Amino acid sequence: MEEALNSTIDPACLQDPPQAIDVIKQLDIFGFSLYGILTLMSCISLLLYLEQCVYIYKKLPYPKKTTIIWINGAAPVIATMACFGMWIPRAVMFTDMTSNCYFAVVVYKVLVLMIEEYGGTDLFLKRFSGKTFKITVGPCCCCCLCLPRVPMSRRMLFLLKVAALQYAILKTVLSLLSIILWTNGNFDLSDLEITGTAIWINPFIGVLTITSLWPVAIIFMNTNSNLRKIKIIPKYAMYQLILVLSQLQTSIINILALNGTIPCSPPFSSTAWGSMLSQQIMIMEMFIITLVTRCLYRRTYDTLPTEAHDNNHKAETLVEHDV
Repeated sequence: MEEALNSTIDPACLQDPPQAIDVIKQLDIFGFSLYGILTLMSCISLLLYLEQCVYIYKKLPYPKKTTIIWINGAAPVIATMACFGMWIPRAVMFTDMTSNCYFAVVVYKVLVLMIEEYGGTDLFLKRFSGKTFKITVGPCCCCCLCLPRVPMSRRMLFLLKVAALQYAILKTVLSLLSIILWTNGNFDLSDLEITGTAIWINPFIGVLTITSLWPVAIIFMNTNSNLRKIKIIPKYAMYQLILVLSQLQTSIINILALNGTIPCSPPFSSTAWGSMLSQQIMIMEMFIITLVTRCLYRRTYDTLPTEAHDNNHKAETLVEHDV
């Protein structure tokens, strides 16, 4: 039955992704123009990021500047890797893994940034120690309204950091393991059988992702009111947007390609053509996000007001309201 089905399919649709030279040979004027524009976008994104790194390194103190440099690099790195994947289709698995490993570190760095905006771990604990934090936030426990509020402490903050950091470490380890298994022919993203390794590794990475996003959301939801002055909400929104586009969007396109919803386009198979579309869309999206992120971070901010200042401001507001 399977042989009969394969005999009715274009042989090009069953082949591996084409080599870079085959991609270049099949390009027409429109194709060359599209590839040229997308390559230019990724190069501009990378150059803007490098210039931004110089600006941040000169203007901001350590360790905040290293954290912001990491976060600013998410969109340019993903765009650059997508450009390599567009020109070299057989390298898509490696470029995607590189982008995902980098973003796994960015997830942890976003949590660190919010803590550093308060002056670091010690000043953060001095300000929030003993205060209760709401943990019924997404993506893990947004529906568990019965969960109690948890008091912030050094131990609690350590656990939140570990929960975010584990994704950066384990994602890199599992990516290396996937590459090792792939070289031995044991890892195939299109193999959805229960005996395949991809069907076990990818869902586990999904669980790690959700687990790491939760502590970042807890810190943000409980501290963002004091960080509005430094535009933390649009910064967090950009981080969430990169997450959705680089993880969810790519997964949806790959699933559609595996199901045959996205037809093959020789010399590309269905999965290779889906990956190609994903890379091209990603370059345009990350280019726009790079420009927006540059505007958000390319400025200096005054230090945050102290807790006593916040309390006095609240008291004055209450008095005015009573009068």
